[in-house]
Amino acid sequence: MTDPLHTDLLELAKEAARRAGELLRDGRPADLSVAATKSSPIDVVTEMDIAAEKLITGLISDQRPDDGFLGEEGASSEGSSGIRWVIDPLDGTVNYLYGLPTWAVSIAAEQDGETVVGVVEIPMRGETHHAVRGSGAWATGAWEGERALACRPTAPLDQALVSTGFNYVTDVRAHQADVAQRLIPLLRDIRRGGSAAVDLCDVAAGRLDGYYERGLHPWDLAAGDLIAREAGALTGGRPGARPSRDLTVAGTPGVFEPLQRLLEDFGAWHD
Repeated sequence: MTDPLHTDLLELAKEAARRAGELLRDGRPADLSVAATKSSPIDVVTEMDIAAEKLITGLISDQRPDDGFLGEEGASSEGSSGIRWVIDPLDGTVNYLYGLPTWAVSIAAEQDGETVVGVVEIPMRGETHHAVRGSGAWATGAWEGERALACRPTAPLDQALVSTGFNYVTDVRAHQADVAQRLIPLLRDIRRGGSAAVDLCDVAAGRLDGYYERGLHPWDLAAGDLIAREAGALTGGRPGARPSRDLTVAGTPGVFEPLQRLLEDFGAWHD
């Protein structure tokens, strides 16, 4: 039975993600430009990232003023309720800047340090993916009603479709390209979508067999990681570790471990 608090957190997260998604989709200026950069000149923030985070934190704070926040664009507060919201208001900013459709709003709620609710809104697909810990993963979209998510049946690694992402720091991405080059002959193929949250949801929905990336922050993966796990996928970092900035790996049960081992052998977590 779902905890009533978690149900309330889910509904609030869904409402905040929906409103932020509408703002980003419908309010995108024709002359959208870069407002700031982060790790490098090609790692960008737009005015819409900032506006979406303000919308999300404002809406949640109005209903739950004692909660804490960790947001990509600067929202940070401890709170006193034991609940912390981990927010990426626009995951896939470069896609959004260029008018590409693969971007998302990602909102997770942690209770005493454990993720209990995750919502990923993908406006250009018309999809909302969500999960509550222990209650499965679900999505709404072009189909009728809510659909239970389940990762794909396990395929041999050489028949696995795997997605990844590349860092915006030049030497890191060069190393990532080397790892990808070594992996490609061992897989069906590699994709690069540009949004970690969307990739993790695609693992959950059976659109990918696996996903890996180095350099993710908590806001990039918190919601998507929960959704993938609740859909039956395995997730982790380096062998025996949780997903982290060193490495995040997700996959069907038969793909996860061999992919993780290869990434360890190839040194995917360091230069």
